[in-house]
Amino acid sequence: MVYIDNAATSFPKPEAVYDSVLNCMKRYCANPGRGSHKLSLECEMKIIDTRQRISELFNIDDIMNIIFTSNTTEGLNIAIKGVLKSGDHVITTSIEHNSVYRPLRKLKEIGVEVSIVSVDKKGYINLEELQKNIKTNSKALIINHGSNVLGTVQNIEEIGKIAKGNNLLFIVDAAQTAGVFNIDVKKMNIDIMAFPGHKCLYGPQGIGGLYIGDSVKIDTFKEGGTGSNSNIMEQPSFMPDKFESGTLNTPGIVGLGAGIDFISKVGLNEIRKHDQDLALYLTSELQKLPYILMYGEDECEKKCPVVSFNVDGYDSSEVGAFLNNKDIYLRTGYHCAPIIHNIIGTKNLGTVRASFGYFNTMEDVEKLLSAVKDLYGLKNI
Repeated sequence: MVYIDNAATSFPKPEAVYDSVLNCMKRYCANPGRGSHKLSLECEMKIIDTRQRISELFNIDDIMNIIFTSNTTEGLNIAIKGVLKSGDHVITTSIEHNSVYRPLRKLKEIGVEVSIVSVDKKGYINLEELQKNIKTNSKALIINHGSNVLGTVQNIEEIGKIAKGNNLLFIVDAAQTAGVFNIDVKKMNIDIMAFPGHKCLYGPQGIGGLYIGDSVKIDTFKEGGTGSNSNIMEQPSFMPDKFESGTLNTPGIVGLGAGIDFISKVGLNEIRKHDQDLALYLTSELQKLPYILMYGEDECEKKCPVVSFNVDGYDSSEVGAFLNNKDIYLRTGYHCAPIIHNIIGTKNLGTVRASFGYFNTMEDVEKLLSAVKDLYGLKNI
C-alpha cells in the first residue's frame, strides 16, 4: 500500500500517538473539568500539557488563548461567524478552502460584504491588489497560509503587517502548514488561527484548535456546560471556557500532544525537508513526461509538500480509480477549493494530488511514477 494523501489526513501516525490515545481511554479517560476526583484531574492536566505544547510551537504567550475544536473547519466557523456582523466587509482570496467560502456565503445573507482577491497561476496573492480592496468598513482579512490544491505558501508575515497597519483582524487558516512551517503568531501579527490536529501535527482525527488573541472579541458559537460557573445560567466570559462547552475530546487532545512531541523530537525543519525532497523528486520526474500537466509552484522548497498534476487524456477521477486498483491512495477532484480551478484551467477536470508526510519514502514515489506511466501506456495500446 502507498498512501500519499497527507494533505487530507496524515497516515500512519507515530506509534506514540496510538499508544497515548489507547492509554488514555483504558486508564484515565474521565470527564475533564467536571469533577475533583483523580481521573478527572488527570484528564485536565493532560489537556493543559497539550495546550502548553501548542503554545510553544506557535509562540503563544497565554495557553488559555488556545481552544480545542473538532477540526479546522469548526475553528474557522467560530472565527468568521463570531467576528463578522451585518455591514462589515471582509477580504479573502481565490485560493481558499470551502471552510472559508461557505461560512462567508452564509454571512452574505445578513449583509456581510465579501471581496475575493485573485491569485496568479502559481497561487500567490498580489499584495497591491489586496491593499486596494481595503475599505472603511473592512473588518477582517482571511488567508489560507498554505494551499491544499497547489501547496502555495503565502507570505503571511507581510500580509500580517498589512492587516495590522489597516486595523484589520488577521485570520489565518493553517490547515496545511501547522507542523510543517514555522509559525509565530506574534511575529506574523496573527489575531486568530485555526489548525487541525490530524494533518501535519500527526494527531488523531476529530481534534483541532483555534488561537484567539487577547484583544479579539468573538461571539460564542455554542453555549452549554463547561464545568466552571456551574451555579449560573450565563456562559462564562473567560477563555478557554467561553468556547469549550461540552465534554472535550480528551483522547484526541492527548494524541495531538503526542503528535507535537514527535515533531519536537524529529525537528520541524527536518520533517519539512524530508517531505519537500519527496515532492521535489516527484515533480522533477513528472516534468520529464510530455503527457503530464503540472500546476502551481515547481520550486518545492517554497511550498507545502503537495504536487498537483493531470495525465493527458484522462479525467482526474479516472487516474484516481486506476491508482486505487494498484493500492496507491491519493486525492483527485477539486479538493474543496473551487475558485482556484478557474485560474489554473482545471474547472471541469480537477487535479490529481499527491501529498507527502514523514512516513513516506522514495519507494512510494517510484511506485506512483511507474503506475502513471503504465496508465498512459494503456492509452496508446
